[in-house]
Amino acid sequence: MPDKDSTDSAGSTGEGGNNGAVKTRTVTIISDTVNAASGRILEAFTSSSGLVSVAVVALGFLTASVLVLAIGRNPAGIYSAILQVVSGFDLSNGTFNSYDIGEWLVGSMPLILCGFSMAFAARTGLFNIGAEGQYIAGLVAAQFIALYFPPVPVMHWLAAVIGAIAAGALWGGIVGFFKARFKVSEVVATIMMNYIILYLSRYLTLLIPGTDTRKTADFPKTALLSSEMLAHITNQSRLSYGLFLTIMAIFFYWIVMEKTRLGYSLRATGFNREAARSGGINVQANITAAMAIAGAFAGLAGAIVALGSFTYGRVLSGQDGYGFSGIAVALVGNSTALGTTLAGLLFGMLDSAQPLMQDRRIPDEITSIISGIIVVFISLRAGVKILAERRMKEQARGGAQR
Repeated sequence: MPDKDSTDSAGSTGEGGNNGAVKTRTVTIISDTVNAASGRILEAFTSSSGLVSVAVVALGFLTASVLVLAIGRNPAGIYSAILQVVSGFDLSNGTFNSYDIGEWLVGSMPLILCGFSMAFAARTGLFNIGAEGQYIAGLVAAQFIALYFPPVPVMHWLAAVIGAIAAGALWGGIVGFFKARFKVSEVVATIMMNYIILYLSRYLTLLIPGTDTRKTADFPKTALLSSEMLAHITNQSRLSYGLFLTIMAIFFYWIVMEKTRLGYSLRATGFNREAARSGGINVQANITAAMAIAGAFAGLAGAIVALGSFTYGRVLSGQDGYGFSGIAVALVGNSTALGTTLAGLLFGMLDSAQPLMQDRRIPDEITSIISGIIVVFISLRAGVKILAERRMKEQARGGAQR
C-alpha cells in the first residue's frame, strides 16, 4: 500500500507541473498576441505614408501640449490660436476676422511652392537643397522686370512672373546639368549656388537707381499681384492673385508627375536609374529637366512674395528661409501634390499662429518645437520600415522552422 506522504507529494508535483504548463502557454499566447499586434501596427504605418504623417503631426502637438503644461501655461491657447488662423474666429472675445485666414494663405503659398521644388526633385531621386537660391533668383528677376518693363496692365505682372519662373528654372537647371553631365553632387552644388545668388542679388539690386541699403523705389501698380477683391474678402490682408497661381501650380505638379509620360520617366529615374536607362529613358535629360522644373516652382514662389507681399524691391541681407522650410514640407507631404499642399498649409498655419499664441502667453518657441518634432519623426520613417522588414523576416524564419 503506497505511503500517504509519497502520494501527496506526487499529486503536488503533478499539479505544479500542470500549473507550470498553463503559465507557459499563457505567456506564449500573450507574447504571440503582442507580436502580432505590433506587427500589424508597423505594417499599417509602413504601408501608408499618409498615416505616418498624420501620426507624427499629432505627436508633435501632443508633445507641445505637455511642454506648455510643464511650464504652467494652458495648452488650450495653442489650439485657440490655430482655430483663429484657419477660421477667423477668436474664441476669447467671440469675434470673426477673415484677415487671419488671408495672412495664413499668404504665408503658406511660398512654402507649398518651395515644397514642390524639393518634392519634384525627390521623385526623380535628387535632393534639392537649392530651393532657397532658386527662390531668390525668381524674386530678383521679378523685381527687375517690375521696375523696368513697360507698365502695361496684366502684361506687366505676367512678364514678371514668367521671368521669375525662367530665372528659377535656369538656376536649378545649371545644377541639374552638372549633375547629369559631370556627376557633381546636387547637394554641394545647390548649397554653393544659394550663396552665389544671394550676394549676386545684393550687388545687382544696389545698382538700381534710387535704391538704399534696404529697398528700391516702389513698383508700378501694373506690376503688382495685389487684388482688391481678395483684400476686401479677407479684411485688407496681403492675399493676392498669387493664390490662383499657386492653385495652378498644384494642378500642374499633379498632372505632370502622375498623368504624363514625362512624369513616368522621372519617377522611373528616381526608382532606379540603371533600370530606367536600360528601358530606353534618357536619364541625363531627366535629371536636368527635373532640377529645372523644381527651380521653376521656387522661382514662382519668389515672384509671388516679391509682387504680392511687397510694393517695392528688397535688398536681401539674408535668406528668407522658404526654400529650407520647403524641405520639411516635402518630407511631411511625402512628395505628393496633395500631401505637400497640406503640409505647406500646416507649416504656414504654425507661422501665422505664432504671434497669436504669444498673446495667449504661450512661448513663441513652441511652434518651432512642433515643427522640429514633426521633421525629426518623419525622418525616422525609414528606420521604422527597416524594423518592420526585420520583424517580417524573423516571422518568416519562425514559420519555416515550424
